[in-house]
Amino acid sequence: MIIGLTGKNGSGKGVVADYLKAGGFIYYSLSDIIREELTLAKKQITRENLIEMGRALRSEGGPSVLADKIMPKLDIDKNYIVDSIRNPAEVRSLRRRQDFYLLNVDADQKVRFERVKQRGRENDPTDFNTFVILEEKELKSIDPAAQQLIDTASLADVTLENNTTINDLECLVKQTVLDLVKKKPRPSWDEYFMKIAQVTSLRSNCLKRKVAAVIVKDKRIVSTGYNGTPRGVTNCCEGGCPRCSDFAPSGSALGECLCSHAEENAIVQAAYHGVSIKGSSIYTTFSPCLTCTKMILNSGIIEVIYNAAYPMGELPIQLLKGAGVRVRQITPPS
Repeated sequence: MIIGLTGKNGSGKGVVADYLKAGGFIYYSLSDIIREELTLAKKQITRENLIEMGRALRSEGGPSVLADKIMPKLDIDKNYIVDSIRNPAEVRSLRRRQDFYLLNVDADQKVRFERVKQRGRENDPTDFNTFVILEEKELKSIDPAAQQLIDTASLADVTLENNTTINDLECLVKQTVLDLVKKKPRPSWDEYFMKIAQVTSLRSNCLKRKVAAVIVKDKRIVSTGYNGTPRGVTNCCEGGCPRCSDFAPSGSALGECLCSHAEENAIVQAAYHGVSIKGSSIYTTFSPCLTCTKMILNSGIIEVIYNAAYPMGELPIQLLKGAGVRVRQITPPS
């Protein structure tokens, strides 16, 4: 899960971030990227310099550049906070992840000014008029590279009103995150097993294409396999299969290919370890060839779920269906 934070100066974003960090969320701030650039330029870190440097970076690299720099650091299996989101393009960049949610933290202007005075950070304004003037520069702009807090806040999934105590805000954050967790998409069983098959395919040593199969029974993986040369034979990618090394046209000289197919290897691995696959399902990144289809039928597999169609896969699919095996094609989301 990624929790993005936006909001006006003094709204309480730091309190929200600290609360989530204490709960195990990993913290990133888009402003830290700007601070690094100011340090390299040997400029003082003030709020005005942060605004101007942020605008310069967005002008040069596009309005989403700060978020784009953060995205590669966000693993899919961890929880993150991304602070200081100030441009709608940054939101759109982060929304490429289905588990991203934007929180807008807000409070009355005079309440926020008092908080800013108390913290005294980075040459914050000390009089209300200066505070208001500086804030106006952040709220909206016709420059797509500038800060646009109003438009950014309009994209928020939730707005947190923070006019009372820290304890009240923390309680609100806790309930909000719990509500968002319930909305967090979980992969279906089909997506789950097909994704595992796709990762398994990366172990393939075949020069022609990388294919993998996962055999599942009662929602448990009982065997996996990927295509490549047999046990004890030099890997295909190291010259173990002359047919593949010669880059034979697809569909030609198949009788000379030394590589075993993914479904074949998954079925054989189950037999090797003495595991029954009768009544199971097989998830495969390509629909099976004719030889693998016959093995699937004789092994007692009752369902075939595939991602991409094998170039010569029409007859195998007809054979599977004719024998009463369920056949489905799925495309798991990116």
